[in-house]
Amino acid sequence: MKKTVTTILMVLAATMVGAQDLTHYKRVIKELSSAKYQGRGYAKDGANKAGKFLQREFEKAGVDEVTLQPFKLDINTFCGKMKMWADGRKLRAGVDFSMREYSPGVKGEFPVYHVDTLNYDADRMFADLARPEYANCLVACDFWFTYKHRKDFSKLQKAGECPNAGLIYTWEAPIKFFKAYGEKVVDKPIIWVTPEAIEGVQSVKADVDNKFLKDYECNVIAKVDGERHDSCYVFTAHYDHLGNLGKKVFYAGANDNASGTAAIVTLAAYYAKHRPPYDMYFIAFSGEDANLRGSNYYVEHPIVPLSQIKYLFNIDMIGDNNPVQYCEVSDEGMQGYKLFEKINAEKHHFKALHRGDLAANSDHYPFATRHVPCIFLENEKGDAFQYYHTIFDTYQTVRFDSYEPVFRLVRDFVEQNPIER
Repeated sequence: MKKTVTTILMVLAATMVGAQDLTHYKRVIKELSSAKYQGRGYAKDGANKAGKFLQREFEKAGVDEVTLQPFKLDINTFCGKMKMWADGRKLRAGVDFSMREYSPGVKGEFPVYHVDTLNYDADRMFADLARPEYANCLVACDFWFTYKHRKDFSKLQKAGECPNAGLIYTWEAPIKFFKAYGEKVVDKPIIWVTPEAIEGVQSVKADVDNKFLKDYECNVIAKVDGERHDSCYVFTAHYDHLGNLGKKVFYAGANDNASGTAAIVTLAAYYAKHRPPYDMYFIAFSGEDANLRGSNYYVEHPIVPLSQIKYLFNIDMIGDNNPVQYCEVSDEGMQGYKLFEKINAEKHHFKALHRGDLAANSDHYPFATRHVPCIFLENEKGDAFQYYHTIFDTYQTVRFDSYEPVFRLVRDFVEQNPIER
C-alpha cells in the first residue's frame, strides 16, 4: 500500500510540475507578444525592453548567473508614417502591403508599370520604362519572377540605371515582412503588395517613413551550475522579432519566437530546481531576424569555449500543433540525433521526427559551421505556421501543443546522453 501511495504522489507531483511549466510558458509568450514590446524590434526600444524582461525572468527562475552581452547592430526600421493608396483606395499596412527591409521611405504619387511575365522581354521592358508616360513609375511584378530574373531587376533598384522610382513586389496573402538584410538602405523604395491590391492599378500614392538606426542590442545569457564545469549543454532561442510597420502596426511574434524563448526560460527554471551533472547555459539571442547577428557575434566571443559544448539545442517557432517535429542537425550532432530518434520512438513524444537539410535559417547555424554538436527544433506546418512573419502571429493564433513534447524530449536526451567530446 505504501508503495502504491508513493507512486501516486510521484505521478501527481510530475503532473503538477508539467502544468506549472505550461502556465509559466504561456505567461512568458503572452508577455513578450504584448504591445508593450512593439514586436521586439529595434525601434521604440522593443528588443531592449524584452531583453530586460528576460533578465528578470531568468533571475526569478533561480539561475546562478545572468550575463548581458551587447553587440553592435545597425538596422533599417519603419516606425513613422506608413500609408498607401492604389487608384485612390487606401491599403492596410501589414495586410495589403509592407516594405522590403532595406527600402528607403517613399512619398508621392506614381504611375504603375505592370511587367508582362507571360511574354517577358527585358529589352522591351527597359524600352517601355524609358517612355515619358512611365517616368518616375513604380514597377510591379511577382516577387518570385523578379528573383528568377534578378540580374534585370537589380538594375531597377539602383539610381542611374533606370528612371523608375521604385518597385512593387507582389506576394500572396498573408503579406510577409522581413529584417534579414536590413543592415543597409538601397537607392529606391521596394514595396510588398498582395496581387489583389495592385491588380490593374494605374496609380499608387505612398507616404512611408524609414529610419536607419545605429544602436546596441544584447544577448541575454543565463547559467545554471552543474556538478562538473569541463563540459556544458547550451539552450538557445531568439527573442527579437520584426518590430513595427508604421506607428500603429507591430509584429507580435508569438510563435516566432516568443514560443522558443519561453521554452528556454522554463528549462532554466527546471534545471535550477533539478541540478544537472554539467553546466547549463540558456542564451536568448537578439538580432536573429536581422540575419543571425546575435549568434554570429556570440560564436566570435563565446563566454565558454565552443569545444566544451556537449550539445546545443536551438528552439525556434515551436508554438504550433504539427505532431511531426521538424529538426536540423549539424554533422557533429548526428550521433545525438540517433538518440533523439530512439527516445522519441520509445516514449512517443511526437508521432515522428523529420530531419531537414542544415540551413542558415536560425541561431544554430553559426555553431554548426564551427563543429558544435547541435540540433534545431522547429514545429512547422501546423495551424500557426501560416502566420509566420505576418501581423497575425499573435497570442490568439499561437498553439501550445508542441511545448511539452519538446520539453520532455530535450530533458530525456540530457538524462541519457552518453556523448563525450
